[in-house]
Amino acid sequence: MSVLAANSQILYPEIYQQQLWNNGSCLPLFSPKNSGFSGPGWSDRKWKKKTLRRRDCRVEALWPDLSRPTSIEMEPINDCDQLDQILAAAQQLSHPILIDWMAAWCRKCIYLKPKLEKLAAEFHTKGIKFYYVDVNNVPQALVKRGNISKMPTIQLWKDGEMKEEVIGGHKAWLVTEEVRQMIQKFV
Repeated sequence: MSVLAANSQILYPEIYQQQLWNNGSCLPLFSPKNSGFSGPGWSDRKWKKKTLRRRDCRVEALWPDLSRPTSIEMEPINDCDQLDQILAAAQQLSHPILIDWMAAWCRKCIYLKPKLEKLAAEFHTKGIKFYYVDVNNVPQALVKRGNISKMPTIQLWKDGEMKEEVIGGHKAWLVTEEVRQMIQKFV
């Protein structure tokens, strides 16, 4: 199993440049004023009659939490029968589901989908499942059942009926915040 890790020389070039100037020692010689680092956590140290500032960094901050997924792929809904089955299963568990009504030709829909998949990973532990419907590849009866007029439309369904929706015709970060707030109302 191989592991990809970021090159710390790329992430912190000012530290490595200073180390080269300092004969390769591990203590960086950069000034917090010039590098943008300041505040609590800086400590003064004497070394070769010079005052150095060192930031205590945690290694954990540089590594992602691998115990949880970062994104979960949304499952497609292809017809009315499948929607009925999904709604019935969610109703038995009393969990809400989120449906993204999208089209393959819609730029905002395509841009929003990975953002919603990250949100799916965030709310995965709370039992919320995320689905999507490509309105061009499903029967029009399914689109009429969702009462869709604009895309992307993100709907939250609970107890077999649609409770709330967000019509995402604006910026993706605003839509994801509105969806997050909508989910938190019903969880």
